[in-house]
Amino acid sequence: MAETFGELLRQHRIAAGLSMGQLAKLIHYSKGYLSKIENDLKPPTPTVARLCDGVLDVGGRLVEAAAHRGPALGRRQVLVAGTMLGVGAIAGSGPRPVPDEQVIAGMRTSFENLRNLGLHTSPMLILEPLKALQHAVHGMARENTGPIGTRLLRLAARIAEYTGWMCQEAGDEQGALWWTRHASELSRAAGDPDIASYAFVREAGLALYRQDAAATISLSQQAQWIGSAGSRILALAARREAQGHALAGDRYSAESAFDRAAGLMELVRPDSPYPVLGSSAPDPLELARGWALADLGLNAEAALVLDRQLALVPATSRRARARFGTRRSLAHALSGEVDESCHTLVQTLDDAAHVDSATVRTDLRQLARALGRWHNHRAVRAVYPDLKRLLTHR
Repeated sequence: MAETFGELLRQHRIAAGLSMGQLAKLIHYSKGYLSKIENDLKPPTPTVARLCDGVLDVGGRLVEAAAHRGPALGRRQVLVAGTMLGVGAIAGSGPRPVPDEQVIAGMRTSFENLRNLGLHTSPMLILEPLKALQHAVHGMARENTGPIGTRLLRLAARIAEYTGWMCQEAGDEQGALWWTRHASELSRAAGDPDIASYAFVREAGLALYRQDAAATISLSQQAQWIGSAGSRILALAARREAQGHALAGDRYSAESAFDRAAGLMELVRPDSPYPVLGSSAPDPLELARGWALADLGLNAEAALVLDRQLALVPATSRRARARFGTRRSLAHALSGEVDESCHTLVQTLDDAAHVDSATVRTDLRQLARALGRWHNHRAVRAVYPDLKRLLTHR
C-alpha cells in the first residue's frame, strides 16, 4: 500500500497507462514539477491533487492523500508548504476562521467593482488589484475544503480569467495566456465546466488578433467539444468560431456558426451566482456579426450592423464602444464612406483614449492606414492629428 502522496500518484498513473509526461500535459503542469511531487520532493497543492484525481478518475483518493498523507518534510519544505497552502500556524498566527457567506459575497462584490472599472478605464489601473484579489481568494480556497473551498475556487478561476483578458488589453499576450490557462486549471479542479471551456474561447480571441483563422476556429471548436459548459459559453464559443470562419473568408460556415450561437443564447438563464463570463454588451452576437462581415469584405453591410448595434451599447461600456466603434469607422472607410468614417471616429476616440486598449490600438492603426489614402480629404485632415496622437501617446 502506498504510504506517501507521491507513491500513490505513481501507482494510479501507472495503472492508468500514462507516462509522467502524458499526465503532466493533461493537467497543464511541467513534467519536472510533477516529477518532484511524485518523488516526494515537493508537497502537492490541493489544486494539483484535484487535477490528478480527476484525470486519473480515482474518486477522491488523491485529494484525501494530499490532505492527510505525506512524507516527513525538511525545514525548507515546511516553509514552502506553508507559503503555498497559507497555513497561518507555521507563522505562529494560528489558522484563520472559515469564511462565511458575507465574506464570500464581499469578495465577489470586489471583483464586480473591478470589472465595472474595466469597462471604462485603462487595464493598467486594475491589473494589480485584480491579481491581489485573485491571490487572496485562491489562498482562501486552498485553506478550506468542501463546498466553501469549491465556491472560492470557482470565484478565483473567474477572477483569473478576467485578469487574462485585462493582460491582453494591456498588450501582454504571454501574461494573458498564463492567466487564461491558470483559470482553466482552477476551474477543472473546482468542477466548473464553464471556465474550462471559456479558456479556449479566450485563447481563440488571442489567435483572432494574430489573424490566425485556423487556430481561432480550432480553439473555438475545442471549447464546444470538451466538458459540459452552459448555453452561454457554448454560444460565445460558436460566436468566436464564426469570427474565425469569416477571417478565413468562409461566409457559409460563419453564418452557420452564428445561427448556432443565436439558438444557444436563447437557452441562457441568467441565474448564475458567479460573475458572468464574456462580453457584457446588450447583443454580443450582432456586434460580432458586424465585425465578421467586415472580415468577409462586406464593409457596407458591416457598417450598417455596427451603426445599429452601437446605438444600444451604454455610454458606461467604453471598452465595447471603443472596440466596435473603431471597427465601424474602419468599415465605413473601406467601403469608401470617408466622411462617415471620420464622423464616427470622432465619437470613438475619447472612448479609446480612456480604455487604453492594445487590441483597440491594433484596429486604430489599420484605420489610420486606410484613412491615410485620403490624406488630402478635409474630414481626414481634421481628425488625423487626434488619431495619430492617440497611437503615439503611451
